[in-house]
Amino acid sequence: MCSDIPFWLSLVFMAGGLAALAWSSDLFVDGAATVAKALGISPFIIGMVIIGFGTSAPELCVSTMSGISGHANLSLGNAYGSCIFNIAIILGVATLIFPLVVKPSVTFIAGPGLTLISLFSLIMLKDGSCSRVEAIILLAAFLVILPLYCWYDQKTKDQPEEEVKAESKVEQKNILVPIVKLVVGLGVLIGSSHFLVWGAVDFAKFCGVSDLVIGLTIVAAGTSLPELASAVASARRGEHEFVLGNIVGSNLFNTLAVVGLATCISPLVPGPNGEPAFSHYVLTRDLPLMMALSLSIMFFGINWKHPKWPGAIQRKEATVWVLVFVAYTFLMFYQETH
Repeated sequence: MCSDIPFWLSLVFMAGGLAALAWSSDLFVDGAATVAKALGISPFIIGMVIIGFGTSAPELCVSTMSGISGHANLSLGNAYGSCIFNIAIILGVATLIFPLVVKPSVTFIAGPGLTLISLFSLIMLKDGSCSRVEAIILLAAFLVILPLYCWYDQKTKDQPEEEVKAESKVEQKNILVPIVKLVVGLGVLIGSSHFLVWGAVDFAKFCGVSDLVIGLTIVAAGTSLPELASAVASARRGEHEFVLGNIVGSNLFNTLAVVGLATCISPLVPGPNGEPAFSHYVLTRDLPLMMALSLSIMFFGINWKHPKWPGAIQRKEATVWVLVFVAYTFLMFYQETH
């Protein structure tokens, strides 16, 4: 990071980086989804894997760049902050627009699964460090959990198989344009993420705010804009599985792949005097909240009368999520200023 850039330039880097991230993510996801359809991949896999992971590409780029630059708090804050934002705000806003139907596989597998992953992360980071071996474990867990969950939910489809095949034939005729979108979008993602991290760190130094708070708020919300836009559009169309699949896939990617890759490249090592490599608030505030929000997907979405039937998350539960995020934001800034 360049610590002597003017304040106005750090704002330009942040605003330009966020705008470029949002634009390039949309381009990348659009190209990836079209290519996936052309190859005959099911709509659920597109929602969870292609779109969910694709919209998390900004988090991957930003956290990796932050880790390489030695800003562990910004790296972890971005990844975990995005997970919190995904559930509390993105799912909350989508549900306020239209109550979400939640199928049992999400209620009993995805929600508890994300909770256990958060708990595992908390246990792994409790000593204030994360070695390259532990990072590889996170990546390995991601590579195992992803295909297992997709296999478990492979029967979920939004369209008949014949219709999907018909669409694939049409898409294959014009696959060159989506491939170009995919490549260009990824390239701009990498470049814009560097400018965003650069501007965010210098902005934090100027304001006297820690990298962790900037990562948990401005950067996390900014890199989650693609998920927010996708979720709102899907909620308006009543595509409940797409909304939930997007968030589940994104959080799975952020918690395991993003943190794992960033830490594998630049392990989190305690300082020369034994100080933790990152803020203790990650362990005492952020990860516990992420666990609670993940578990709330199960409690809010379960059909208590008929557990094997799909449930529904109503607007009152969405209001709870949004209010929790508001309180969490106030708590962050209170702890930072006191």
